[in-house]
Amino acid sequence: MGHEFERADRVEVDATPEDVWTAIATGPGIDSWFMGRNEVADGKVRQSFGGYEPEHRVTAWEPLRRFAYRSDDADGRFVAYEFLVEGREHGSTVLRMATSGFLPGDDWAAEYDAMTKGTDLFFATLATYLRHFAGRTAVPVTVFGPMITDWTRARTTLTAALGLPADPRPGDRAHAAGLLDGEVYFANEDTVGIRTPGALFRFLRGFAGPVIAGHHLFDGSDPGAQERAWQAWLTTTFSGKDAS
Repeated sequence: MGHEFERADRVEVDATPEDVWTAIATGPGIDSWFMGRNEVADGKVRQSFGGYEPEHRVTAWEPLRRFAYRSDDADGRFVAYEFLVEGREHGSTVLRMATSGFLPGDDWAAEYDAMTKGTDLFFATLATYLRHFAGRTAVPVTVFGPMITDWTRARTTLTAALGLPADPRPGDRAHAAGLLDGEVYFANEDTVGIRTPGALFRFLRGFAGPVIAGHHLFDGSDPGAQERAWQAWLTTTFSGKDAS
């Protein structure tokens, strides 16, 4: 049966159209707010994280104005993104992102719910990046934790380990000894995003079950050391009854 979907997001930021374009239409820019490693070349947007390597076809390329791309699978599944950039007076820029697609089959609901909550986090991360780190590029760090059987309990474990209330809100302070000390910029049932002076730290529920840490380092930290540290943190934090 399947499900068609579409959504629209909008944000105004104190960043130039050039900075916004770099963020949405270059590999290093996308590395700074989305997931894993990204490349924009030869009419394609290629992504790589956790062994998953989707490829999207660029469908619109109007520098500083419009960028769009989509994926297409044999079963009819697709996801399409369109970004519209509009410069404003006094150096601000309005960015609009339209997301649409089709999920085949009768079991689309859980995937759609996870995709929606993930997109909320990614757009909030993009907005936070443009507000606080525009013009800079990050090194992405992606770490997969244990498989989770009870996400409700695991989320409580996660927020407690970060020194947060059970239902965190933007502005709440987060802390993990030796790893981060920052402020929540976004949270929903499946995700938490935290900003520090030199990084964006994110934790999300993977669709297949694992806890995922998808971070962006702007401060020159060693990504290998960060990956090892967060892998150990996730393993220790979720080594109890939350994990399968």
